[in-house]
Amino acid sequence: MENLGKVNMAKKLISIVIPIYNEECCVVELAQRLQRVFAAESKYDFEVIAVENGSSDQSFELLKQVRHADSRFKVLQLSRNFGADGGVTAGLTCANGDACVIIMADLQEPPELISEMLRKWEEGFENIYGLVTKRGGSGVIRRINSQIFYKVAGVLTGNVVTANASDFRLVDRKVYKAVLRLDERNRFVRGLFSWVGFRSVGVPFERPPRFGGRSKAHTRTVLSLALRGILSNSFAPLRLITILGVLAATTALIVLGSFAVLFFTHGVPFDGFGTLVGLNLLGFAFLALFMGALGEYLALTYEETKRRPNFIVSHAEGLEIGD
Repeated sequence: MENLGKVNMAKKLISIVIPIYNEECCVVELAQRLQRVFAAESKYDFEVIAVENGSSDQSFELLKQVRHADSRFKVLQLSRNFGADGGVTAGLTCANGDACVIIMADLQEPPELISEMLRKWEEGFENIYGLVTKRGGSGVIRRINSQIFYKVAGVLTGNVVTANASDFRLVDRKVYKAVLRLDERNRFVRGLFSWVGFRSVGVPFERPPRFGGRSKAHTRTVLSLALRGILSNSFAPLRLITILGVLAATTALIVLGSFAVLFFTHGVPFDGFGTLVGLNLLGFAFLALFMGALGEYLALTYEETKRRPNFIVSHAEGLEIGD
């Protein structure tokens, strides 16, 4: 009975996964704010898995200093940059917690919100995600692009991609283990967490401006992520090709029949060379669009068949990594 009591008194472990790429301006401040959260949530044990994702600045050296001062911080260095989703996947692979928090290193996702997420977890929710209500420091174009992406992604994926949901989330152990079992090469982690289901709830927050450094969310990167997120979670573009093809064929048959009737009733061909050229150009434009959509899916399939790993570990501090 005495041993059983000791087991019941054991603290639950919360893992915190942080992908870090050129965030030397934020590393120390992030660690300090996390430590304050740990102190406030003393009934839990914490481990931090900081994934250094191919940085070219002093991020790795600063992480080692943080690790030296606080053994709860563990550092995983990847061989190059594998993108935020690759970094998150690497961290989740090493997590041991009863629950896991995913948070970015730029401090636009306030670590203090972890306490509120823990309360939701204690209520029985298993996938608690940050819901962005306001994007501080973002330009007008970036905000418009985000809104367009979420609306389009919501329609095409059947709301698998939750509007304004961020990567910042706390998930139960069975949730992140389920996501890890989805062995995809083209990973859109936010969509995977939504796809696996479980009892979910959003925690609204206003995203503040960056604490320091420069944003890595360049237009090309964001568009690539958005395209991958939609295509990896939806066959709608392929179905759209089929639907438009049927409509085009039906329209062509109707037009052809009409012209045939006109030819036999009036005995003269119709005028309109410019109309013909315009329709031909429009047809070729649609054809190019369809081929482009097929090409994107083919590229995703090609990446999957190569079966390359989502990340490669270069060095680990405080973590045991198998061969």
